Amino acid sequence: MPDDIPLPVPAGAPAPPGAPAPAPGAPAATAPHTPPPADLAARDRLVIGLLLASTFVVILNETIMGVALPSLMDSLSITAVAGQWLTTAFMLTMAVVIPVTGFLLQRLDTRPVFLAAMGLFSTGTLICAAAPGFGVLLAGRVVQAGGTAIMLPLLMTTVLTLVAPTRQGRVMGNIAIVISVAPAVGPTISGVILSVLDWRWMFLAVLPIAVASLVLGAVRMPDVTEPRAASLDVLSVVVSALGFGGLVYGLSSFAEGALTVVPPWVPLGVGAAALAVFVRRQTRLQRADRALLDLRTFRSRTFTMATVVLGVSVTALFGTLIVLPLYLQNVQGLDPLGTGLLLLPGGLVMGLLAPVVGRVYDRSGPTVLLVPGTVVVSASLWGLTLVSATTPVAAVLVAHVVLSVGLALVFTPLFTAGLGSLPHELHAHGSAVVGTVQQVAGAAGAALFVTVMTLGTVASDAAGTEAAAEGVRAAFLCGAVLSLLAVAGSVGVRRPVVPSS
Repeated sequence: MPDDIPLPVPAGAPAPPGAPAPAPGAPAATAPHTPPPADLAARDRLVIGLLLASTFVVILNETIMGVALPSLMDSLSITAVAGQWLTTAFMLTMAVVIPVTGFLLQRLDTRPVFLAAMGLFSTGTLICAAAPGFGVLLAGRVVQAGGTAIMLPLLMTTVLTLVAPTRQGRVMGNIAIVISVAPAVGPTISGVILSVLDWRWMFLAVLPIAVASLVLGAVRMPDVTEPRAASLDVLSVVVSALGFGGLVYGLSSFAEGALTVVPPWVPLGVGAAALAVFVRRQTRLQRADRALLDLRTFRSRTFTMATVVLGVSVTALFGTLIVLPLYLQNVQGLDPLGTGLLLLPGGLVMGLLAPVVGRVYDRSGPTVLLVPGTVVVSASLWGLTLVSATTPVAAVLVAHVVLSVGLALVFTPLFTAGLGSLPHELHAHGSAVVGTVQQVAGAAGAALFVTVMTLGTVASDAAGTEAAAEGVRAAFLCGAVLSLLAVAGSVGVRRPVVPSS
């Protein structure tokens, strides 16, 4: 699969001056895209900085609810199954909205897309903070998720538009901070807030930052992308919602570990069938450049391999983020605040390493980072398969920090090489694909680790904390075996060829 993907010019668009006429039945050459300058202008730095800060806030909010569940159950008099919906509904909305962002980013300018995203997120945050009960709180989380789903694809597409390929690693390093650190520090922040304040302060603390970003964007955000005519296929939207929504809901049902009215296999089956229909329809629509999610992105071998390794890495990250706190609290006896503080160093390490990793990528490419990074991730997961009821907490801390180092080496080159291998016309679709894979892989990681942990605990001959520890070991063993796929796939991610300007 080549990394340079020819795209047809939309119907009625003129061919580039001097371009040879295409052969009968062959796709016409796409109009040339002017490459961005080597140095960022002050306007572009403002745009990227504002998008980075806003995306950090919205993704931080995605994982802030996990530690808060016990407090919410007491305050709102709800069951654990109902409380899990505050996270499940958020992920479900993300999975439904993200595929549509490819259309939005093609059709609309930067500023209205940003204002819509932050407007939805700010409104949802206000609804959550003022919620009188569970129903309103759940509705607020859905509105928040609608804004969150738009932000990450918008950020990635804008960076690919504004930043020269020779500097994209550094900026993608900052995006890696958003992707990896925000979910890691979310439980810590919620643990600190809940130790001294009411659960509403989780939203009240975020609201001023979200509103400030919205106001600053309304005043200062320019339009920097290049909108073009694009049609929205409503049937693709419906089938996409059934496909990706069914997969995420089914996987999340497994992760909840609770009896539900609909068995998890039902939404999984519906999602898989709808996804097959969705792929078939996109393959047909993309011939006329009308696909909701253009699957020609996967004609790039580098993008395909990077997406596979990213999916495995996100599975490991989110699986660890849900199982490790359970181990620390149920086996080691830590409280939520202590658990959050123990996981904080790993998140900080990822944040500190991300800019360095970006500079190394710009200088040396992805291989020198990805291969050792995936090996380190795999080694840390294999190390976590040895935990027991008597494992020192310090050893768990070291294992988590090592895992964080490996993930820091992995995310930046995956984003940069994968999306950088696509032509300009596919950047919006590539960003939407990456966001969708993240959501599905995150749900899959949580479901896989929790399911295996539960089965391991039930099958254990031990009792009490040692049985729980055996379940945790089984979950990490599954993740460790899966991580070997990422190690093998990492060697297939190559540095994209930078076109001469």
